[in-house]
Amino acid sequence: MHDDTITTSSPRRALRGQRLAGAVVMALTLAAGTACNQKPATEAAAPAEAPATAKAAAPAAVPAVDDAEAARLAEQVKSETRHAWQGYMQFAKGHDDLKPISGQPRDWYEQSLLMSPVDALDTLILLGLDKEAAEARELIATQLSFDQDMYVQNFEITIRLLGGLISGYQLSGDERLLKLAEDLGKRLLPVFKSKTGLPYTHVNLRTGKVRGTVSNPAETGTLLIEFGALSKLTGNPIYYDKAKRALVETFNRRSKIGLVGLNIDIETGDWTNTTSHIAGGIDSYYEYLFKCWKLFGDTDCKRMWDESIGPVNQYLADEVREGELWYGYADMNTGKRTQTTYGALDAFMPGLLAFGGDLERARRLQESGLKMWRLHGIEPEAIDYAKMEVTSPGYPLRPEIVESAYYLHHYTGDARYRGMGKEFFEDFVRHTRTEHGFAALKDVRSKEKNDSMESFLFAETFKYYYLLFAPKTALDFDAVVFNTEAHPIRKTWKD
Repeated sequence: MHDDTITTSSPRRALRGQRLAGAVVMALTLAAGTACNQKPATEAAAPAEAPATAKAAAPAAVPAVDDAEAARLAEQVKSETRHAWQGYMQFAKGHDDLKPISGQPRDWYEQSLLMSPVDALDTLILLGLDKEAAEARELIATQLSFDQDMYVQNFEITIRLLGGLISGYQLSGDERLLKLAEDLGKRLLPVFKSKTGLPYTHVNLRTGKVRGTVSNPAETGTLLIEFGALSKLTGNPIYYDKAKRALVETFNRRSKIGLVGLNIDIETGDWTNTTSHIAGGIDSYYEYLFKCWKLFGDTDCKRMWDESIGPVNQYLADEVREGELWYGYADMNTGKRTQTTYGALDAFMPGLLAFGGDLERARRLQESGLKMWRLHGIEPEAIDYAKMEVTSPGYPLRPEIVESAYYLHHYTGDARYRGMGKEFFEDFVRHTRTEHGFAALKDVRSKEKNDSMESFLFAETFKYYYLLFAPKTALDFDAVVFNTEAHPIRKTWKD
């Protein structure tokens, strides 16, 4: 769903997702207002159709994790985050990413946009890594410039940089970060000038020229949290209005049975690929329908969510074997099953289901994710769940399965999800740690490494591991909404 020249994260991460300065009013370390076993708010708890009634498969055993073990794991996450950051600062400072095997820098475009520092800042603050957070903030404030004559991908720049700058500003109070966010927002606005209001995929940051007419629901519908928050913080409604229109126009083009497809021509509004699923290219479209209601109280978003989640559960959910729940592929117009494919990006769905109040489905789908992980001791990009065979063997250090464990632990208080997290984290460290950082895997079966460490490792993977193991007082969950890159946006404005 992303530019083929760039390995990208999920905007619920679309292809795909959020989060201490002691004296700052907006710090996220305020005591959590609810207990771990709190149920989702009642207004969020009514799924569009009745919960699944199939008998769930018996859960597999997971490691036992008590509070003391969780605290140890939280400290280990901090240590490994510091290790990755130090590798970046030593070998790739001022660039977008570190290549963790060769110790070389990597940039996405002709000029660096400091992807890793911006994505890492709120995580470093949240984990209490004050020295590292100060390094990241000064790099950003003194070296980041968007006055660049180059085309960038609107979606990835929005979720990583615009989201990261806004959350970094809210956590640190550093006005320089908000000014950078506003400058970036202005430079991205030309993407919305199509007749349909759906955004072009790429924009030149200096000239405002646009290109890329074939997009997907994740890229057209995963913008309102970031652009909307920018409007609220600057008092300029244009960002909210443009991003909301793009979300609504995507929703309005759903099929008669309520599904969206994979690819859409943004100039004509016609679907060019009618495959429907919850994986990369569509995933975070659904995420933002619900989250934009939670963050902004926008009842249009709630209505669109209510009208979308039922068809998703009806046509994409798939019962296989003895009580296993998966989500596969179907034709958006007929609902006919086209593939039995599920993967690392789909693994955000248990968290979204839990957030939306459907804990039964959330629990069952997370068990399927655990089974996928255990197939080869770490999750692949995709499997055929009917055959339990890998179809896409890479592992780019994705966070989604941990994100879902975090949401489920928050809503249920069940230590089982920390047990899953321990297994995931220990496998992750064992198979991906390098001298300078953490390396993606080319193939989860052989564990052969790939010289890549994308910025979402900092923004999401480490953050969700830490929040899963840390005490609930580490973050007031109910005071923030995570964007699909796991940047926590807090409502600090008055409607």
